[in-house]
Amino acid sequence: MQERLATLSGLEARLAARVRQVAPSGIRRFFEIAATMDDVISLGIGEPDFVSPPVAIEAAIASLRAGKTGYTANAGLIELREAVAEELARRYGVHYDPAREVLITVGVSEALQLAMLALVDPGDEVLIPEPCFVSYAPAATFAGGRVVYVPTSVENDFQVTAADLEPYLTSRTKVLMIGYPNNPTGAVLRRHTLEEIGELVIKHDLLVISDEIYDRLIYGRAYEEGHVCVPSIPGLWERTVLLGGFSKDYAMTGWRIGYACAPEPILKALYKLHQYIVMSAPTMGQVAALAALRQAQDDVERMRQAYDARRRVIVDGLRAVGLPTFEPEGAFYCFPDVRSTGLTSEEFAQRLLREEHVAVVPGDAFGPSGAGYVRCSYATSMEKLQEAVRRIGRFVERVRAARGVET
Repeated sequence: MQERLATLSGLEARLAARVRQVAPSGIRRFFEIAATMDDVISLGIGEPDFVSPPVAIEAAIASLRAGKTGYTANAGLIELREAVAEELARRYGVHYDPAREVLITVGVSEALQLAMLALVDPGDEVLIPEPCFVSYAPAATFAGGRVVYVPTSVENDFQVTAADLEPYLTSRTKVLMIGYPNNPTGAVLRRHTLEEIGELVIKHDLLVISDEIYDRLIYGRAYEEGHVCVPSIPGLWERTVLLGGFSKDYAMTGWRIGYACAPEPILKALYKLHQYIVMSAPTMGQVAALAALRQAQDDVERMRQAYDARRRVIVDGLRAVGLPTFEPEGAFYCFPDVRSTGLTSEEFAQRLLREEHVAVVPGDAFGPSGAGYVRCSYATSMEKLQEAVRRIGRFVERVRAARGVET
């Protein structure tokens, strides 16, 4: 037994360095703890509480009953690729050849990793504005890239600008990773900001990966102005890998359907990787996604409006209990500042879960600039959000009273 334990303990050192140097997801860690407790309100996981659109479910069931249980073409159903291309052209004026420039993937997670593997050589630098989704840096690391974080701040609405990016450019900089609407902050990028970034990208001959999974979930001024699709910016179409999917906008997380769009020479590389890694995305998921694109737009808008109402409840509620909270205009997250409690992000999240059974995620799980914040997902019911705000308020009052700080 001792010999076996010694052997097992030595195995970790034999793992690839690129895997050993990446920490487990900070999001999943709190979710797993919460799963062992009773009466927990989870504001931790970015998963819609809505059921997928009925039309998508029925289409998938019908396809299974019709015996459509085999592979699709490696690149995905041509009908789905055509529908994706049509939707992007209609909404944002960006045009892709569905036969050569659209790839259906196993969620945006696969699309992200394919893009990094296709574009990044060992030692290439990848600029990643942060706070950001936890998978961006690991995806770059797994491809052999060097992650260069570019901090953003609440003072600038968590928008990254060309002026922010320029000091981090070196001769090794190759890729800019953009993720807006942003997870975890809910920030969006304005058109003029993207245009300035576009000029910088062209000047320094960079490539861009743009994660736009939350493109339909925007609110307030951002909704009035409309989402700005990165490849719609002059000069960026030919330099951008556009990532999107169905998990968030359409509440279809478990179907695992995403897509990547790019100019043909780039997409060929993603396609080659995709062929060897996964073969094709799930057939029934593709059928469901096609039905959703064609017939579930009212469902998307209904969910967007519900998120908007929840957004107001949680943002106003957190502000009312004394936690400064940035006004999110996209996705379904808010990012309150907890520094006034005297606790770190980690301490706040751990104690809140233990004492009040509310799960949130420490802000620094999303990058160094997230220190002092926590991420709260409002992709849960209004009743649970209202109760969560009450519990958070009770917790904050108790913590401040113990420190002798007035609420």
